[in-house]
Amino acid sequence: MQKRYQVVIVGSGPSAIFAAITLIMNGVKDIAIFEKGKDIQERKRGRGMELLCGWGGAGAFSDGKLTLSPKVGGFLCEFVPQTELTNLLKKADDIYISFGAPKEVQGQSSDKTEALYQEAKQAGLEFIPMEIRHLGTENCAPLLKEIREAMRDKVDIFFETPVKEIFAEGGKAAGVLLEDGTRVNAAFVICGPGRVGAEWIKKEVERLGIPSVPSPVDIGLRVEAPASILLKLTDIAYEAKFIYYSKTFDDRVRTFCMNPYGEVVTETINEIVTVNGHSYAKKKTENTNFAILVSSTFTEPFKDPIGYGKYIARLANLLGNGVIVQRLGDLFDGRRSTPDRINRCITQPTLASATPGDLSFVLPYRHLKSIIEMLEALDRITPGIFSRHTLLYGVEVKFYTNRLELSPTLETKIHNLFLIGDGAGITRGLMQASISGMITANEILKRIGKN
Repeated sequence: MQKRYQVVIVGSGPSAIFAAITLIMNGVKDIAIFEKGKDIQERKRGRGMELLCGWGGAGAFSDGKLTLSPKVGGFLCEFVPQTELTNLLKKADDIYISFGAPKEVQGQSSDKTEALYQEAKQAGLEFIPMEIRHLGTENCAPLLKEIREAMRDKVDIFFETPVKEIFAEGGKAAGVLLEDGTRVNAAFVICGPGRVGAEWIKKEVERLGIPSVPSPVDIGLRVEAPASILLKLTDIAYEAKFIYYSKTFDDRVRTFCMNPYGEVVTETINEIVTVNGHSYAKKKTENTNFAILVSSTFTEPFKDPIGYGKYIARLANLLGNGVIVQRLGDLFDGRRSTPDRINRCITQPTLASATPGDLSFVLPYRHLKSIIEMLEALDRITPGIFSRHTLLYGVEVKFYTNRLELSPTLETKIHNLFLIGDGAGITRGLMQASISGMITANEILKRIGKN
């Protein structure tokens, strides 16, 4: 390990990887990446934090959806003009294809798309059409291995080497301090620790005095039903994304990560078990799953939405010894689901480890009411989803760091310190995370005279 690099990158998820790729493609050689997780070939799905940390970040074992719309997957439209964002999206997409992403695109616009858009309006829903390039869970790691191999001799990568602090001197980034006490100096620091690093980023920006405001926290459930019930949506849009504003509380509710013929899975963050979903390119189950998330924005005096989300998740873990599953019919009847009731359910769970229970003991009434309202609205366009046999898994929580005060190039008030990806609270998906790394790298290239 050198004691000084031109660019130090914290994390090795898609935002960090695409920052490094952009720098390397333009001749920058003095780059170091510090990652607290393992290299891609050593990561094993299902091993706690290994699911989220390491080369490729959480994306390594994700559903692998590359959203080809500048309107979905983050807030980069607030930083970059639409034309530039669209161009960057095309460049990022081309890079993914060059490393093995499939050429087929799902959800392309058609007359059926427009009809679904109008039908959703009648049901009180906003349908967001978008095109998706779907890698499939089983294809994410091989693609990331290809990228890793291409970068092998062009950047110094240190695994199982967590960063403790970011250094700043005289209002400028100066490097990072590693957990083992080693100081590594750098002219530029790019910080992209991913969603799993949201709490660390929150503490660091507070310590460095970088202005921020709490982000919304998304809390909800994963819904599972026979694939035939959702076939209308998945055939037209593949991942059907809807937004709903609850009648009772006017909270923003959205669908997230729809997985046709997929499976429900767990994620573990610091011993907190939450739920998620995947689908494969070739392997299929009989079910389709998706999340319904309720966004909550807190005001004074509360400033810890991450802590609130973790509290809800811990409550589910306390009651269910992990993830809880409940039939919608049992929820309506005011009773817990039991193994016998789940066995009699038309929808058989794809997450065998989920504990039958009662989610009304976990989610606040406000969230549960909003989720039920959205399911009722969805039933108007895809009849059968508001069925007694629909399964609900809880909880699903998306942790985002505070929304930071950043420049259009994602630079903080500390000169040459950039924050990117989901960990910076500005992206919420693979594609926009990748683009955020490109934006920052392009700015660094200008400053060192290579662009």
